[in-house]
Amino acid sequence: MTKAHAPVCERNREPILAVLRGCFADSRSVLEIGSGTGQHAVHFAAAMPWLSWQCSDRAEHLPGIRLWLDEAPLANTPDPLALDVSGEWPRRRFDAVFSANTLHIMGWTEVERFFAGIDAVLEAGGVLAVYGPFNYGGEYSSDSNREFDAWLKARDPRSGIRDFEAIDALARNIGLALVDDVAMPANNRTLVWRRAVGGGD
Repeated sequence: MTKAHAPVCERNREPILAVLRGCFADSRSVLEIGSGTGQHAVHFAAAMPWLSWQCSDRAEHLPGIRLWLDEAPLANTPDPLALDVSGEWPRRRFDAVFSANTLHIMGWTEVERFFAGIDAVLEAGGVLAVYGPFNYGGEYSSDSNREFDAWLKARDPRSGIRDFEAIDALARNIGLALVDDVAMPANNRTLVWRRAVGGGD
């Protein structure tokens, strides 16, 4: 099996890492939703050795993720989990969750299930960080995002760049408060929420 390689991961990993180093400084266990090739996981786990970086993705992507994890035998990357946001979620808790370039690929029902699942697995005081493109006030932030959204909808009408306000509402509904909204390269953002210490039973 050939190891998958996504050039975009190489381009965006350092800017994302700069944000995660801060918001995950006090975290110990991260669930990555939609690990894709596994490139981000290897880079972030190596750079943040205090974290246990738990990859997850749909079952068909796990063999490719394992190739990346096996090539960089890190002590803090356990075997990846099969996770479809519409299916069963892990029965354990994490004090951080990370996801990159997933919400615009999912249908809206799946986005809602994404946050419902996070409600079940994120510890009180935990952090959620999400990277990707977002609209603000119903407006595209760039012409390239407008074109990307048209491409997404032509490929799958259920997908598309999400409105920040709608995503933040889902986060607030599970007890998360926005603590950072960081501009990233290529008209992306990294959104960071934290759950109140008394939140999440």
